[in-house]
Amino acid sequence: MYLLEFLIMFPLLISVILLLLKGERLRAGLVKISALAISSAAIALLISTFHRSIQYFKAESHLVDKIMFFTEWALAGYILYLGLKFKRARLTLLILLQAALMFYFEYSCGAKVISENNLFIDKFSIIMSLVVGIIGSLICVYSTGYMEDFHRDYHKEIKDRRNFFFFVIFVFLSAMFGVIFSNNLLWLYFFWEITTVCSFLLIGYKRTQESRNNAFRALELNLLGGLAFLAAIIIFYRTTGSIELSKVMLLGKAWALIPVILVCFAGLTKSAQLPFSSWLLGAMVAPTPVSALLHSSTMVKAGVYIILRFAAVLQGTMAGFALALIGGITFLAASFAAVSQSDAKKILAYSTVANLGLIVLCAGIGTYEAMWAAILLIIFHATAKCLLFLCVGTIEHKIHSRNIENMSGLIITMPKLSIMLQIGMAGMFLAPFGMLISKWAALKALVDYNPLLAIFVVFGSSVTLFFWVKWMGKLIIVAEPKDEIEHGVSKSQWFPLGALSVLTISVCGFFPLVSSVLIEPYCLEIYARTITMSQGNIVIMSIMLAMVMLFPLSFINYGKRVKVVDAYLGGANINNNVEFRGSAGTVNSMSMYNYYLEDYFNEKKLLKFGVIISIVLVIAMLGLSLL
Repeated sequence: MYLLEFLIMFPLLISVILLLLKGERLRAGLVKISALAISSAAIALLISTFHRSIQYFKAESHLVDKIMFFTEWALAGYILYLGLKFKRARLTLLILLQAALMFYFEYSCGAKVISENNLFIDKFSIIMSLVVGIIGSLICVYSTGYMEDFHRDYHKEIKDRRNFFFFVIFVFLSAMFGVIFSNNLLWLYFFWEITTVCSFLLIGYKRTQESRNNAFRALELNLLGGLAFLAAIIIFYRTTGSIELSKVMLLGKAWALIPVILVCFAGLTKSAQLPFSSWLLGAMVAPTPVSALLHSSTMVKAGVYIILRFAAVLQGTMAGFALALIGGITFLAASFAAVSQSDAKKILAYSTVANLGLIVLCAGIGTYEAMWAAILLIIFHATAKCLLFLCVGTIEHKIHSRNIENMSGLIITMPKLSIMLQIGMAGMFLAPFGMLISKWAALKALVDYNPLLAIFVVFGSSVTLFFWVKWMGKLIIVAEPKDEIEHGVSKSQWFPLGALSVLTISVCGFFPLVSSVLIEPYCLEIYARTITMSQGNIVIMSIMLAMVMLFPLSFINYGKRVKVVDAYLGGANINNNVEFRGSAGTVNSMSMYNYYLEDYFNEKKLLKFGVIISIVLVIAMLGLSLL
């Protein structure tokens, strides 16, 4: 229990210190020490509890409840102030409705609400704490160097508020641990809303009109989810007299389906599923560490985490099937939309939305096979996607662009970063890296449940291959000699990037151990059934991993030993080998521009189509829960 309390309270304490601390070196040092402490505590939690079954803890709640109550009302007042100041009518309406529900519940039931166990830990909690603790900590370390460059060299026009930035980041980590370990639904809701406010503050960090608009969009959509979450708690308490997560899961479909679907609705908004995905795409205006944090280890993972908690309740229900279809449509539409993008961060954003859709698809099915695949997806996606976002952030600072067309020949100009970027991409789509293993497991689960659902995975994964391969190809295309520009990247950026590269490979190599120690026992606890990998499959996967690793390793000293020669262009080369004189004397230009197929994968049309279908499915999901 002490480790649980430490993981929740320690980042909160550090956040306050960072807010007040003025010295740049002191701040950077404290962030690094704190990141080490948080990641070490997450690992210690794994070591001390992995051999135990689910554990519940009472935890002193009287004082905590009062602090949470006053904090919630303070946040509601702050959001109401923002809604009135910036004339955001929807925001004002949503916070007033939420405040009315809070007041009603507190007035009618507050004195009678008692939670027997406020905190808990199980195998799924351990997995999530490792994702948040290790990956979140690496993002914090990376931020120290990145944000220094951000303000000193690239965005001098933006006010330096790094003390506030790190304050919000560590509050975010604290809230995420609170979401993971809370058994008391009121506590979980409190931490849930803290993540909403933190994301708003981080997305709007630049204080430009664009960042402010996108921050408000994120706040409005997540407040809508928060409203559904609060309604679910009230309905569940009115029905059962309990506010404990563990008891919701034990009641079964007949008693718990309505509140579970409302919580899943909140999860859809938080995980940026259609029709709510616009807020996550808009979050790209924030500094890169914010994008990495939201996409890999915190905000969106909270959404799929809460949906997966109720996957067993959803199994075999029509409402669960509608939820699965929402995830499938999101996976398909976002994967297709990524094909037509050249902005690196937008490709990563669509990829995130798509992969979260696949997790939601598995959760809606709710079988033990789908649960196994979904948890694997969370692990592998978190590591590879964080690495990709951070690589893009550093590259953007160096080449002053995040357009993948401007990353041509990066293997020469930034060899180390190029290799790390390739490892991240391999982690997303190449065998035997984890995402492909997870998608194969998801495909198997869908075929066993309903073969028609496999269409989503087959077609969505096919276009995924297309947009990753064309980006990877740009990195290794060398049209002309170039100078290396990798110097100047700070150690506080290199260390997280290197650690995430190793982690992306390691979670694949050791995932059979992770599965047998954590995922399989969790599935066994919930379903009394699980799946295991055969020894032969593990051996084959290990051989494939070793072979795949030869590809990035072969480029380690590439830039130093490569000799760039003129390419034959069908005529006499002129102007640095990018033009040639043809047989008729005409000058022709060489082009290595990628295919984006805008006519076939038009972003606006795809999203419009996906939003319409998903709105219908959301209404159907809510309606079917009442039957």
